[in-house]
Amino acid sequence: MPSDRLGGADGPGPIRSEPGSLLEHVVVAVFGIDEEDRICYWGPGAQNLFGHEAGSVLTRPAAALFPEPAPDEGPGPAAHLAERARALGYWRVRLPALHRDGSVFDCGFRVFPMTGATGASVVIGLASRGDELDRVKTNLSFLDSLFETCPIGLVMLDEELRYVHLNQAMADMDGIPLDEHLGRRMADIMITSDEGEYQRMLRSVADEGRTVIGTLVGLRTPGHPDRDQVRSVSFFPLTGAGDTRRGLGGLLLDVTDREQAILEATAARRRLALLDRAAASIGTTLDLDTTARELVGAVVPEFCDASVVELVEWMDETEAFDPELPVATRRIASGTTLPGPAVELVSGLREVTYPPGSNTHQMLSTGRPLCFTVDEDFATRTVVHQERAQLLLDSGLTCILMAPLIARGTVQGIAMFGRSAARPAFAEEDLGLAGELASRAALCLDNARLYGKVRDIALTLQRALLPSAPAAGPYVDISHRYLPGSRGTEVGGDWYDAITLPDDRVALVVGDVMGHGVPAAAAMGRLRITAKTLARHTAEPAALLDELDACAQEAGIEWATFLYLLYDPRTGRARIANAGHPPPLVRHRDGSVHSVGEVLGVPLGVGGVPYRSVEIEIPEGAVVALYTDGLIEARGQDIDTGIDALREQLRAPLGSLEEGADRILANLLPDTATDDTVLVLARVSGAPGRPPARGTGSPRRASS
Repeated sequence: MPSDRLGGADGPGPIRSEPGSLLEHVVVAVFGIDEEDRICYWGPGAQNLFGHEAGSVLTRPAAALFPEPAPDEGPGPAAHLAERARALGYWRVRLPALHRDGSVFDCGFRVFPMTGATGASVVIGLASRGDELDRVKTNLSFLDSLFETCPIGLVMLDEELRYVHLNQAMADMDGIPLDEHLGRRMADIMITSDEGEYQRMLRSVADEGRTVIGTLVGLRTPGHPDRDQVRSVSFFPLTGAGDTRRGLGGLLLDVTDREQAILEATAARRRLALLDRAAASIGTTLDLDTTARELVGAVVPEFCDASVVELVEWMDETEAFDPELPVATRRIASGTTLPGPAVELVSGLREVTYPPGSNTHQMLSTGRPLCFTVDEDFATRTVVHQERAQLLLDSGLTCILMAPLIARGTVQGIAMFGRSAARPAFAEEDLGLAGELASRAALCLDNARLYGKVRDIALTLQRALLPSAPAAGPYVDISHRYLPGSRGTEVGGDWYDAITLPDDRVALVVGDVMGHGVPAAAAMGRLRITAKTLARHTAEPAALLDELDACAQEAGIEWATFLYLLYDPRTGRARIANAGHPPPLVRHRDGSVHSVGEVLGVPLGVGGVPYRSVEIEIPEGAVVALYTDGLIEARGQDIDTGIDALREQLRAPLGSLEEGADRILANLLPDTATDDTVLVLARVSGAPGRPPARGTGSPRRASS
């Protein structure tokens, strides 16, 4: 082995242990001893440890590295090292060593033989100061003991805040096995309700090098899902020396008992957050079933494992509750996260009857939320059928909280919330939360119920006033459709009619009263009846609109559009007057379509403007389309675009009028249409002796 291979002054620095480890600052000397016990190799670390430069020590006896032995001690330490290495193949020992300055220090040696390139045997020695080795051993022992026995949670996170190392105390604190932490993000284990503040704190330690000491954090973990904890946490950045992983080190201490106030505040924030979310999500529509489902969705699974909402079927809302009578309810919403029996329990029954003396009667008698333990006594008293009672006992629910849904001083229904053994039983604070949720839901359900009654009245009135099968005489075939808007919108004032007149004439009428609900339906009925009466005594459409406008003003109807078309099959001509309504469309046999838009007056009820009429010729077999704006208006679309779309639908082969009406509505009306819609298709034919057609349906003359 060449003596100056690594011994020059310009060679690499001292050999050290792996960067980032506890051995990083321990100098390791490497040297070689030949068969004559002379130094044949001298590394940079040896120069640092013993103080000799390579040029001054190479080829010298290895005994120069040790203090002079006593005369009666036999072979010196260097010879002993070489002999043990060759005899054992590997040997370690602690010996006094001699520094160049004459000082003696304790040194640890590791020696083993090697065969050089020339075949000669060389003993390689590795040496480090004994005190440095002792320090590393002490630190390692301390850290091992710390991770094994320390009651404080110790954790190491990478830069993405994922677990890379932790102790058993940390795993026990989380209730999750140690190995199931590794690779997971801390946010998946420590679940806080502080809107991300804890995670932002950790990020600041990782990104900005901040140190956090003794910060209190309220949390839950998947291992203890129903146990609120408070921990004192301290975090510091890891340096990432050498090529080691950067990240965070942390110490966490469970101080739940000491910080019960924080725990209670965390629970209170969670309840308030649930109430806020519920307030925003319950009552978004005026539909009973939707409102009930929103309540169930707000509480499952955050507040409970199962929930149902039931409406009480009172004979009369004003009747007093009699605890001696059964209570009949209708279940309109349910939900659960539990398996099998619980699903059947909450969703398998629509009509429910509670016998006198049930826990439901007890709750209704108090008018306050009550909590009950699910046992055989509860099941027997509350559930009528034995098989349903057994289903309750098998469901996994251990406690049920019942809350009355009270609005306007009347019990509207019942909300029930159930928890399994995996959660703690309902506490007093949970009763208050259930009461708040029930109050909110009861108000929304009451609004939906009242709205439904008013809407049913308006629909009934409107259907009674609209013609079910308008007669149109022998020369006009009629197909008509009326579609109320979506359930979230009150019924409107759209209407239509076909009026048979002397000499086989037919008046086609369509109108739209501004507004919704019972007032709009009543106004529509007055206009329809008045228009029908006037049609039998007024031959001129413009004059009819003048009379109808005066009647609208007298009745307080401020705005209503109206279209009147009077068809005479003997001449094939029609006279039209319009009070602000979308124009009729005429489809000819060849598929061409044109609108009669030249005549347009102000809506009824405005007053002060005379109406005029136009006369057009309608060819044999042509189809006239009358409609209301619900068919052609849509959000973000103007009326002209809607009329063009209807025109395209009319150009297609119609087939029968019934088929054509269904196809047009299916293609033009979205499922979410919010306005009422009327469509009337009328196919005309001429009476015997009708004169030949003279035009294409263009206006002939106007009168006022």
